Amino acid sequence: MAVTFSNLHTESGLKSLDDFLSGKVYVSGDQFTKDDIKVYGAVLEKPGDSFPNAAKWYEVVSSQLAASFPGNAQGVRFGGKASAPAEAAPAKPDASAAEDDDDLDLFGDETEEDKKAAEEREAAKKSTKKKESGKSSVLLDVKPWDDETDMKKLEEAVRSVEMPGLLWGACMLNFVSFSCKYLLCLTSIYYDVNNMFCWC
Repeated sequence: MAVTFSNLHTESGLKSLDDFLSGKVYVSGDQFTKDDIKVYGAVLEKPGDSFPNAAKWYEVVSSQLAASFPGNAQGVRFGGKASAPAEAAPAKPDASAAEDDDDLDLFGDETEEDKKAAEEREAAKKSTKKKESGKSSVLLDVKPWDDETDMKKLEEAVRSVEMPGLLWGACMLNFVSFSCKYLLCLTSIYYDVNNMFCWC
């Protein structure tokens, strides 16, 4: 059932809300809903003690919203004629206001100028777009044939492998056991994502 409230910034509006909330916790049913948020937005501040039902409801909704939106409110207020009666006839809009409304496009209809500007932006992005590159880091364990292998020459042989995008990093000796050592080499492989190559 739809309920209509009006002038919730006035005594009469708050009285109607207070009467409606008699014996209720929320505006629609027994759960916090969007209806409560809408009415809460229309009430400018916490109702006074002369409206106990509305004041209790206001506190409940405030606590629900505080849980969803943490942080301290700074006390934002809105200016204008909030106390003007709703029955007053609306003023006729002038021609300049109508033109301003035409400039505001709420539904996202694109004009030809907007489409051309969007295409120009996309073309500029494509021309300045960098090639996407990727990087893989590989850690190699190079184990010698026996304990008499010259590890310096083995490192030179490993580093002699050269390919585009291959960059050798540090190499160090690690002990397997007793006097047996193996070579641990770090390498980085840079590649173009669009033209990837694969080591098989």
